[in-house]
Amino acid sequence: MSVPAEQEHDHKQRVRAQFGAHAQGYVESVRHRTGPDLQRLVELAEPTPQSIALDIATGGGHTALALSSAVGSVVASDLTPEMLNAAETFIRGQGVENVTFEIAEAEQLPFADASFDIVSCRIAPHHFVDPRAYVREVARVLRPGGRFVMMDSTPVGDGELDEFINRVEHWRDPTHVRSYTEAEWRSWMEAAGLTVDHWEANHRVFEFRDWAARAGMDPQERDRLEQYMLNAPERVRSAYEITYNQDGSISTFLDNKFILRARKPGKAS
Repeated sequence: MSVPAEQEHDHKQRVRAQFGAHAQGYVESVRHRTGPDLQRLVELAEPTPQSIALDIATGGGHTALALSSAVGSVVASDLTPEMLNAAETFIRGQGVENVTFEIAEAEQLPFADASFDIVSCRIAPHHFVDPRAYVREVARVLRPGGRFVMMDSTPVGDGELDEFINRVEHWRDPTHVRSYTEAEWRSWMEAAGLTVDHWEANHRVFEFRDWAARAGMDPQERDRLEQYMLNAPERVRSAYEITYNQDGSISTFLDNKFILRARKPGKAS
């Protein structure tokens, strides 16, 4: 999955523009700042008061904040300066002082080898153009015995179901690259020398209008996307559990996610 440097640069510029324009919205988003998955990620990370953690693509800073009370320190990193500034304002506003903030690309982390006991990443890798490089970087910066905890979107099946949700997500937000499958993630972890020892489903529900608005979607384009979803084959609409308002418009649909934990071989220090 080698990506030309110019293509990768252009994509990251689009990511910065997209998320920079909507940074505060992600800080305030109920879906991002709440949910049992936040505490679940912390539990799976097996934090100690001495742990040093890195949160990649921190977004509004919610995962970094959740980790901060259970570890010694957290580095919150993000590609987008406006997003990182919004996260810092949010976290400092909670009176938290053990979180620092760093601009960083997920596929090229500016940290030394074996720097962290815990690495986390929540609801972001579907924007990454080179997920294999990202996983290799996670493995590199983890200490022996370190834990990697991640949550992201994934299709509910192969073929038509995979193609449908990825087209929908990219239509809504062109910085969406792909929601990858369990088999892909497991193979990339193994290739990087990490062992996946936990995988669980995490099903949530999107409210269609809120989901479209959070990405700043133009109403006319949103309506065209809605028609595409309404015209999808019945098996696709059923698989993604599309529900309808009384006027026949889309109310909600399934947000299919997973949570995984992978370990770096070796004994934790």
